[in-house]
This record gives sequence, structure tokens and C-alpha cells, in this order.
Amino acid sequence: MNVQLFIPCFVDQLYPQTAFNMVKVLEKAGCNVLYNTNQTCCGQPAFNAGFCEESKAVAEKFLNDFNTADYIVAPSASCVGFIRNYYPDLFEKSVHQNKIKAIGKRTFELSEFLINVLKIEDFGASFNGKITYHDSCAALRECKIKEGPRRLLNNVKGLEIIEMNDVETCCGFGGTFSVKFEGISIAMAEQKLTNIIATGANCVVSTDCSCLMQIGGVIQNKNLPIETLHLADILASGW
Repeated sequence: MNVQLFIPCFVDQLYPQTAFNMVKVLEKAGCNVLYNTNQTCCGQPAFNAGFCEESKAVAEKFLNDFNTADYIVAPSASCVGFIRNYYPDLFEKSVHQNKIKAIGKRTFELSEFLINVLKIEDFGASFNGKITYHDSCAALRECKIKEGPRRLLNNVKGLEIIEMNDVETCCGFGGTFSVKFEGISIAMAEQKLTNIIATGANCVVSTDCSCLMQIGGVIQNKNLPIETLHLADILASGW
């Protein structure tokens, strides 16, 4: 099975190891992993900032870069949710409508691809420690991802999952929201951190590095011994 990687901007620049770990997991599952070096962004940052035409231009490049892919897999529910839910609006009544429908059906966040397409839940990973899982808004509300990551984590040897209170509450990142409304964003992150600390977990796991960056920033600011890891980092551990 051929799988084309889509690596979001912030993962490429700030969390490259997560991208490499995703490759390890997909190859262990028997996939032929491909990477188009011409790829850039899905267009979400520009769209969220109100620059729809600029976003459309970037999105059109995405459509061309991934036009021939059997499956497109990304370590980001946020980007996947944007492609599925907002591309149809961006290109309403355009010549790209059929291409958009097709690419939306072929684009998956990592955990849903592993479970729903490959039908694999155990990758032989091991991780000694207590973790708590953060549901990103995009995963939960735009991609309807809830149980899948937990099913994958439950098959990791040595790992204990402890659910936090208000687990479905936003961490406060929200892309440009964290810049425009800094005070509110920080307060939301600190409330999330309070719930994380209450679990006694030494690691926070999510499908979205953007959320982990937000939560990790508050953790670092308070000098707490809590790690933040993407789901791919956990699934590729202990081999």
C-alpha cells in the first residue's frame, strides 16, 4: 500500500522526530511510505487569519502536490480536518470540486488510518510510565476522533492511561487565537495543566503537536517534570 506523507509546517520545523516516528510506524505496518518534497502547507494558517484568497492559492498547490496519492496521512488532525471540512468551501463552484471530494476521502490523521484503514492496533511498542491523553479540538470535533488513539495506547506495554478532568476542553491554542487573545489562551492552558497535574501522569499525549506546543510551553514555564509526546512518538518507542 502506497502512503503519501503530509508533514505540516510546524511539525517540519519544530517536531521533525515525530514525522520520522510516523514513518517508522507506517513502515512497520507494511506501507510503502512516500514523501513529496515539493509540499508546503495546507493553507489553514492563512484561512484562520482571514486571508481566504491566499489560503486558496496554498490549498490549490496542495491539491496538485497530492493529486496522485493513494492515501495521504498526516500527524495532525487539525490539518486533516481543514482539508476535509474547509476545502469544499474554499473551492465552491470551482473546477476543483471533484478533486476536492476525492482528496478528502483519501486524507487521514495517523490514528484513524492505522485503525480504520490498516486495521492494526498493536505495534509492539513499550513505554514505561503514566500518561494522560489530550483530545485536540480538531480531532474531536472536526475528525470525530475519540477512542482510536486510546485503543492504540492501550496496546503499548508498560503504559498506564489516566484520564484527566474536562478532557474535551480546549487547551487554548487555536492557532492565531493564542496570539490575538494571549491572556485567555494562557488561562485556558493553565486550567488544562491543572487537570493534567491532578492525574499524576508524567507525560501528555495527543494527535496534534500544536496542542502539545501550547501545553508544553506552560509546563516549561513552570519547570514541571512532565513530558509532551505525539501519539506517533509513543507507538514508535521501545522497538
